[in-house]
Amino acid sequence: MEQNKALCDIEHKDYAEILQHAVAVIEHARIETAKHVNINVASAYWEIGKLLHERKIESGHGDRVVKRLSEDLKERYPKMGVSPRQLWNMKKFFQRYDGHDEKVLRSVALLPWSHNLLLLSKGLNDDATLYYSQETIEKGWNRDLLLNAIKMKMYESQLETRVDNNFERTLPAKQACYANEVFSSSYNLGFLGVTSPILELELEDRLVKAITRFLMELGNGFTFIGNQHVLEYYGKESKVDMLFFHRGLRCLVAIDLKIGAFKPEYAGKMNYYLSLLDRLERGDGENNSIGIILCAEKDHVEVELTLEDMGKPIGVADYQLIVPKEKLQKVLTEEIKAFSEEKENK
Repeated sequence: MEQNKALCDIEHKDYAEILQHAVAVIEHARIETAKHVNINVASAYWEIGKLLHERKIESGHGDRVVKRLSEDLKERYPKMGVSPRQLWNMKKFFQRYDGHDEKVLRSVALLPWSHNLLLLSKGLNDDATLYYSQETIEKGWNRDLLLNAIKMKMYESQLETRVDNNFERTLPAKQACYANEVFSSSYNLGFLGVTSPILELELEDRLVKAITRFLMELGNGFTFIGNQHVLEYYGKESKVDMLFFHRGLRCLVAIDLKIGAFKPEYAGKMNYYLSLLDRLERGDGENNSIGIILCAEKDHVEVELTLEDMGKPIGVADYQLIVPKEKLQKVLTEEIKAFSEEKENK
């Protein structure tokens, strides 16, 4: 009786979970099996395409050779797609990816052949090909879904909203998602421009307005703490260009301003600042501090490689200017200096 009751409890309470887990295991196995099949097919097609390329078999005078090759292969492998058209596609496949980035090659090798033919027909560059192939693998897209994704220009759309950071790896899932909503990949700092000489009082006034505008550009939830914020540890001083607190994220936000292009060493410096902030100034119940490196320009690949092994949450954003960068450097330096002196006199 007790045994039957236990079985009943399992059926009612845990069966759905057991079924879900079993299905997940089987689906994973099926996906892995499909990947291996696709790799083997892609490898075979790659070698055949390479053979046709190296033997200089071209359309026209090579049609008879390809037709005969197709007939002989069909006789031996009747279930394998080796029509003349497919053989030409194999050559295109090899020529398209020969000598290209290995990451792209590994990704397309995992795709079904029909998906690869679709990608080939669209004339995509390596970055777009990598994006669509990875999305297909991760989300299990069939050919129709892949076609619709390309038609919707999903690659171009995600480029516009992409934020260069390591939040997903260094922050809890919910906070990482929220942080990606809060921070942008690009900001407009044209409001800092000065085109003619001004008096000190006017410069101070412009600073206040600039800070207000910068807060508006950053978005809701930010509170400005100060610039050139000093962090002292064991007798050594470090200064954070600009320090904020974000109410929603419940954390300190350090911003490092750079007049030129992003450099990998900037991330190491920011990682150090964040360690100091967490150790010296993070309050009870507050989350880990976040760092944003704001620079004139950035290279996505360089940023991705730099942040890959960083332990602190760091993002990199660029800015657009209405005035030349040389003028921004002078204006920014003077305004920060004036603001610091004004704080000291109070």
